[in-house]
Amino acid sequence: MSKNLSELSGRKGLRENLFEELGIASSQSGTPSAEKINTLSEEYLMGKANIYGTATFYDFTRPENKGKKVYVCNGSSCLTAGTQRKLKEKLSKHFKEEEIGEMCCLGRCHENSSFNVGGKNYSGNAIDEIENIKNQESEIKDHYNVTVKGTPVLTNKITSVDEYYQTLKLALGKTADELLNELKVSGLRGRGGAGFPISFKLESAKNSAGNQKYIVCNADEGDPGAYSDRYLLEQQPHSVLLGMMIAGYVMGANMGVVYIRGEYPEAIDITQNAINELLSKKLLGKNILGTNFEFDFKVIRAQGAYICGEETALLSSIEGQRPEVRVRPPYPTQQGLFNKPTVVNNVETLACIPYIINNGGAKFALIGKGKSTGTKLVSLDGFFNKPGIYEVDMGTPLSVVVNELGGGFKSKVKAMHIGGPLGGLVPIDKINDLTIDFESFNQNGFLLGHASVVCIPQDYPIIKYIEHLFQFTAHESCGKCFPCRLGSTRGYELVNKAMNSDYKIDRELFTDLITTMEIGSLCALGGGLPLPIRNALQYFNEELKGYFK
Repeated sequence: MSKNLSELSGRKGLRENLFEELGIASSQSGTPSAEKINTLSEEYLMGKANIYGTATFYDFTRPENKGKKVYVCNGSSCLTAGTQRKLKEKLSKHFKEEEIGEMCCLGRCHENSSFNVGGKNYSGNAIDEIENIKNQESEIKDHYNVTVKGTPVLTNKITSVDEYYQTLKLALGKTADELLNELKVSGLRGRGGAGFPISFKLESAKNSAGNQKYIVCNADEGDPGAYSDRYLLEQQPHSVLLGMMIAGYVMGANMGVVYIRGEYPEAIDITQNAINELLSKKLLGKNILGTNFEFDFKVIRAQGAYICGEETALLSSIEGQRPEVRVRPPYPTQQGLFNKPTVVNNVETLACIPYIINNGGAKFALIGKGKSTGTKLVSLDGFFNKPGIYEVDMGTPLSVVVNELGGGFKSKVKAMHIGGPLGGLVPIDKINDLTIDFESFNQNGFLLGHASVVCIPQDYPIIKYIEHLFQFTAHESCGKCFPCRLGSTRGYELVNKAMNSDYKIDRELFTDLITTMEIGSLCALGGGLPLPIRNALQYFNEELKGYFK
């Protein structure tokens, strides 16, 4: 059925996009009206149940969102920092209780106390200016450290668009196969978590038949604690856009879709402005730089769903379907957006491409360690003395990142959750054992992922953090597969009951539960959650054993 819906949605393509129409219909009241759902159903030839099912899934379009005027961040970093209760108390003096909603991670992990009002994000001491913010009399921008240790692949400032896009001219002077070979030599792997070689995806899509192909930037990977994507889109948008254009040329795509988290409103505006700049310089459209290359961009504002960080759910979302994970095969490179060959890659991965094409794949491959080539952006949260975004060569010791770049911890910390909610829970005594690369983390039973770091302070109960992870997964699950949908809810119920009564969890039952999620879930949301849970049970057994039989 979803394949047929993809075709129906594809009738109007990206020009009149159903997903965007739902967002527009929700912009005033918080959710689309029944009348609007009927109208869209007739216009797009889809059942009302399908459109209603889509609208009620997202945080920013579901009926519960109606009437909300301010949103409080409920991401992991703000949770462990303990700033949000006091923040909500201050907001309640200016808004009614029913006007206060929640968003998951606004990317302000470096200073916490994060909230969104009037379509903009604020954090730190901004709450003290809430009256001016409400009256649109105050615009407060956040600041964080941005430093490189090693090779500046992603953090070099762009001096001018004309100069920077000479790399595109260089690329268009070569064949697609020549560029693909440079990417193969570079060893560039996906920076979103899976570490999958980008050259493999591009080659697969290149070899798939079809007159229409798409390159999609997944800027909806909203791992709480990670704000490296936000940094690139707000401060280095042209590195991402140029990377997409080169990737499009390699695979034969003439359209790039930048799907950006609704929780990053500033990133959406800045990226669109960068695209407008390219249009003004005639670097988009047909016959770019006097060649046969044709390319255009479409920015799509997401509507609040962590599952859209999974590439197939993201594609369903763009099509206006409920963002459920698709069964593979067929893979997106064969049958993706509107059933056309599509490559989906995350922000940081695409932003590496210009450096590779400009300097050669071999030079990029010399940076890093083993199969983990190049550099990695690391996001440090507010528990560090010097929180911010740090670019390091792959293979850099974690101890260097924590103690030298981050300046150590402001207060006592017992663990770091690295790589997002599905990443590993790393106890402090493992810091000296790890280096920033895929292999080191995998070999030690963790996951590098986005390389975001959320600290868990000494006085924060690990059982409470486990409860948070189950609750997060239950809320964000697309619901398509039983292990994730039921397992996350059941896990939350078990932990919550053990925390709030004399109930003791059966350890064998608990192990069976997370094992079923691990091997039976369709995607990494349900399949990845067991990793930090197992880490917690392994390294914090003494603290947790009182909750188990």
